[in-house]
Amino acid sequence: MTIEILLVILGLALVVGGANFVVDGASSLARKWGVSEFVIGLTIVGFGTSLPELVVSVTGALQGNSDVAVGNVIGSNIFNSLFILAVSALFVPMVITRHNKFRDIPIMLLTTFLLIILGMSKTLLGLGHVNGLSRIEGAVMIVLFILYMIYCFKTDKDNALPPTPEDAEAEQVKVYPVFQAIIFTVMGLLALIVGGKLFVNHSVNIARALNVSDKFIAITLLAMGTSLPELVTSIVALAKHKGQMALGNIIGSNVFNILLILGVSSLICPMSFASVDLVDIAALAVSAILIWTSVYTGKKNLLDRFDACIMLIAFIAYMVWLFMKL
Repeated sequence: MTIEILLVILGLALVVGGANFVVDGASSLARKWGVSEFVIGLTIVGFGTSLPELVVSVTGALQGNSDVAVGNVIGSNIFNSLFILAVSALFVPMVITRHNKFRDIPIMLLTTFLLIILGMSKTLLGLGHVNGLSRIEGAVMIVLFILYMIYCFKTDKDNALPPTPEDAEAEQVKVYPVFQAIIFTVMGLLALIVGGKLFVNHSVNIARALNVSDKFIAITLLAMGTSLPELVTSIVALAKHKGQMALGNIIGSNVFNILLILGVSSLICPMSFASVDLVDIAALAVSAILIWTSVYTGKKNLLDRFDACIMLIAFIAYMVWLFMKL
């Protein structure tokens, strides 16, 4: 048990240390390449922190297990939006830029509803014989993902926020050469992934040694464990006054999860939504809608603590429902 606890602590240390390297390296790349920290968070950081979900979902698809691939993405997106983003905004409210308001958040919302409509077409529209994603739909999602990435980079020139005192302070941080920044980012992402795996695996071992049920472990440690890199990276980014990187990380992870991860998984093996019920779909829809409405509620153009509290209430309600199903 002592060794398991030490490995959990080591995993957590790797995640925190890796997040620091990722944020510093990615910030340097943003300045060197002349793109916004939001787009760096959306692409490099968002993709890197979504690697655990990619591995889990593609492995499930290769084994013909749609439940794992689909459940992993839906669960991760709900956790990203209703818990990670909410906890992050409780620490430091996030400014919503014009591009966030009219491009990134609406696209994430549309992407979420595209998944719901395609995946639940039989239940919602009476189309097809079963709920799920076909290979053709998976290919379409991958094409949409590529187009979105191109669009983000092409429309990024005006995405910068007006400078603030915090930004001025952040500018004093050393900007690393491109090669060094890439090394920092890659090593940080590796530390996030390895640390997250250590943390989850050995936390599960401890829970089983304490006779905690497998269902409880699946709903808590396993479902949330793959999102640990996003959680720590977002908090570290906010602590370093990189709110746009934190927001880009979550929105990027959600878009990656749907368009790329489920797109690739569907190409490998058509995805069945048989194990997904309407409450799961409703929670997924609410998680995206609440990010969108945060632009207009409370303090406008700010994801503030009021919005964060609403998200956390929705997350707790969903968790209670899951536990009632045990």
